[in-house]
Amino acid sequence: MKSRYDRIKQEAYEANMQIPQKNLAIYTFGNVSAYDPELAVFAIKPSGVPYERLTVDSMVVVDLENTIVEGTLNPSSDTKTHSVLYKEFKGLGGITHTHSPYAVAWAQAGRSIPVYGTTHADHLTEAVPCTAVMSDELIRENYETSTGYQIVQCFQDSKLSYAEVEMVLVACHGPFTWGKTAEKSLYNSAVLEELAKMALFTEQVSSQAKPLKAALIDKHYQRKHGKDAYYGQ
Repeated sequence: MKSRYDRIKQEAYEANMQIPQKNLAIYTFGNVSAYDPELAVFAIKPSGVPYERLTVDSMVVVDLENTIVEGTLNPSSDTKTHSVLYKEFKGLGGITHTHSPYAVAWAQAGRSIPVYGTTHADHLTEAVPCTAVMSDELIRENYETSTGYQIVQCFQDSKLSYAEVEMVLVACHGPFTWGKTAEKSLYNSAVLEELAKMALFTEQVSSQAKPLKAALIDKHYQRKHGKDAYYGQ
């Protein structure tokens, strides 16, 4: 029987299956959700289920108050973080969270990822931000919800646009990425992992490495995303 949630369940399933294919996580170390703004619900990976056992029907549909509206399994333990971001960051259609090793390394160090080269500038003009370390009080209060608001606070404090910088590192934890679709959020997660890896290698080659000059950052970003962009077909 068809469900009005079939589209987002299919989208969430396909994006989740790309997590191991893109080497972004092992076992159950990640999740993707797909949001329907008209219905104000999202489909998300069930908690603790290995990727090879996932099906479209195993995706869990929840509303923005984290109530299950369709599905028989428990949703991801990160569900409350996803719901905060959908409520606070308008226009999102998908969110990805993984424990990809290079991005996690920067998050565990509590460091933003500098713009060291043109690969980074092709996607972002800013460093990938890292949140503050969560307080003991917030950890005890409602950890997953607090994580969502920690991300929101990071963007407010840094005055970054979540529509332009579609990724963040949660200190001591790992990366969250988002986009207009679940597929785009997964793409951003893969890009973030590459940027984290390249930045790490850069610092290993030279501890004196400096961020890319502004003219090159602007050139590479504008040729791909500006009004006169000429990258691609």
